[in-house]
Amino acid sequence: MDRDQRAARAAAYESERGEIVGLVPGGVRRVLDLGCSTGWLAAALKARGEVEVVGIEREPAYAAAAREHCDRVVEVDVEAVPSDLGRFDCLVAADVLEHLVDPWSALEAYAAMLDPGCRAVISLPNAAHWTTFAALARGSWPRRPEGIHDATHLRWFTLRDAIALCEGAGLRVEHVERRPWVLWRGTRLDRHAGPLARLSPFIFQHVLAARRA
Repeated sequence: MDRDQRAARAAAYESERGEIVGLVPGGVRRVLDLGCSTGWLAAALKARGEVEVVGIEREPAYAAAAREHCDRVVEVDVEAVPSDLGRFDCLVAADVLEHLVDPWSALEAYAAMLDPGCRAVISLPNAAHWTTFAALARGSWPRRPEGIHDATHLRWFTLRDAIALCEGAGLRVEHVERRPWVLWRGTRLDRHAGPLARLSPFIFQHVLAARRA
């Protein structure tokens, strides 16, 4: 990842995300953060209370920054599942699974590290957003520096696909947070979208809270 690529993704991958932090249960003891970036999740959780956070991150610059916040950072591709991580009571995969060749096997392997009844928090871009169909109507698949159509994405998920991904890993989805993007992401219109915010073509990201069976 070069400097321009990092700058383009900074807002998405290096900023604290309240919708993720809020779904991590209070009182968790050990959290595994897949694709931990700069360690923003560890910083937020440690500000909330005592917790051990283990991060996995393949980008050297991100991993170096994450070590300032995480108790341990394993600098490796997420798909190279380390065997010495131990047990966890929360797993977070925030916008990482869509970058993997085989997210189904990877999620299943990491979910197996959760104790029964513990939570996984997974966020995935929604491939069924209207911008996908608009680009296809113009004759090509959209490729962007970041966002739903990040050029580094290898896999694409609708909500149904995301739920199937979780279920295949032994995770039962209990809650889905739909993040709206009606016209321009983050505008006042998104905040006041009303019923539109429940319709798949206007959702740019799904955040799922699931429980290990």
